[in-house]
Amino acid sequence: MAGHRRRPGIGSSLAFTLGSAVLWGLAHLRAGRRRTGVLLMVSSLTVITAAATAFLTAESFLLTLAVRPGWLQAFGAVALLLGTVTVAVVIRSYRLLRPEGLGRAGRRLSAFAVGLLCVLVMLPAMYAARLAHVSQHVMTTLFAAGPTPVPADPWQGRERLNVLLVGADAATGRYGVRTDSVTVASVDTRTGDTVLLGLPRNLGHVPMPAGPARDRFPHGFAGEPPHTPGILNEIWQYAEDHPETVPGTPDGERGPTLLKRAVGDVLGLDLPYYAMVDMRGFAKMIDAMGGVRLTVPEPIVYGRRNEGVVQPGTRVLSGEEALWYGRSRTHTSDYVRMSRQKCLLNAVAKQADPVTVIGGFEEIADAALDTVSTDIPRALLPHLVDLAEKVKGTRIRSLQFVPPVIDPVAPDYALIRRKAAAALSPAATAAPRPAPRQAPAPAPPARTPATPADPESGPGPAPEPGSTATATPSPTPTPTPQETVVLDETCP
Repeated sequence: MAGHRRRPGIGSSLAFTLGSAVLWGLAHLRAGRRRTGVLLMVSSLTVITAAATAFLTAESFLLTLAVRPGWLQAFGAVALLLGTVTVAVVIRSYRLLRPEGLGRAGRRLSAFAVGLLCVLVMLPAMYAARLAHVSQHVMTTLFAAGPTPVPADPWQGRERLNVLLVGADAATGRYGVRTDSVTVASVDTRTGDTVLLGLPRNLGHVPMPAGPARDRFPHGFAGEPPHTPGILNEIWQYAEDHPETVPGTPDGERGPTLLKRAVGDVLGLDLPYYAMVDMRGFAKMIDAMGGVRLTVPEPIVYGRRNEGVVQPGTRVLSGEEALWYGRSRTHTSDYVRMSRQKCLLNAVAKQADPVTVIGGFEEIADAALDTVSTDIPRALLPHLVDLAEKVKGTRIRSLQFVPPVIDPVAPDYALIRRKAAAALSPAATAAPRPAPRQAPAPAPPARTPATPADPESGPGPAPEPGSTATATPSPTPTPTPQETVVLDETCP
């Protein structure tokens, strides 16, 4: 009879109890409870096989679930349930195999060992539930509810999804939002081919979209002279301070709304969504990842009095070093800084693998809530995960609208539109070719309006006279053979 089976010694009893925490039913089989043991073992193997299969073959599916708040809540509940069931199996297993005649010391020692095992079993389950809760909080806080469900075609017939990416400079002592990094990521919704189109922060006379903003600035954005020079990085805050330029738009949404429309008109693109990252918070995210590995070709000086230096070489940069790598323009130009920002974003995207992200997940999530703002709807996230998987298999290329091709003081906006169209044309995206590294673009011409120096980056470069746009304006946005666009793929 099973009830009269001889029980093992204390060592064997604890070993079978430990084994039952990994594979349910081992102790039951040893105790002669074959039916219960087989049922538990089959259940355990089913759970293990399903989990292993999902992690090894369905990574994209799991990521898709990870951006659905409802599934995250269910995942947390299942994790706690599995942990609780395992604890119950462990306790029952030990009771079945506990040796008879143990002294007080033996009973206490074995109870301590089994209790410790139960704690070790529950810790991963509780951590998984905690990650699910934090993820759900990020999803519901950061991303708007949006339309539910998303249409069958989430891209609504678009061949390319264009997202405005904004880097905000949040240095202390500054009022409002300064969008010192303005980039459009254009992603082919079929292949994942991605092109980054970068506009300089000091782009002048930006055409305003039709409506009250254009009525106020019929000849392009002029800011509020003489206090501001009226350049691209001031449009966001101007819209927030002047609600009449974007009527009917809630507070906090006027800036991104007007900037999306303006940048979309400049490039000739539809920009349905934006994402803004505060550079200070970006440094916290990098620290939570354990740093970012970059090659710094030459010393980068920064600070109010040029007291800091990001040393050259290939190494892991801290969040503070990475911040200044992408932010400093001391002894250089905005255009060199734009190139470094592109390389920084590329490095972070490549190094943010699941293991790295999970290791510092809570810190990254906290930094994201304080750092990122976006109008991407929550329901679109699963489709963006699928699109991101396609992007992984492609090379991200970029086109920067900087001197000498584009003069920020007197921009040829027809030329910008033609070059953007050429960069996104099937011919340009179907056969990517690496471009040779080029010397840094020269500083803007001498007639550039004076802009406030970055108080933490030191003074900007001295203007160089004689720089002009290299192409004549044209009223048509059709690219010509003389305006072949070579997309840059190279980071040091």
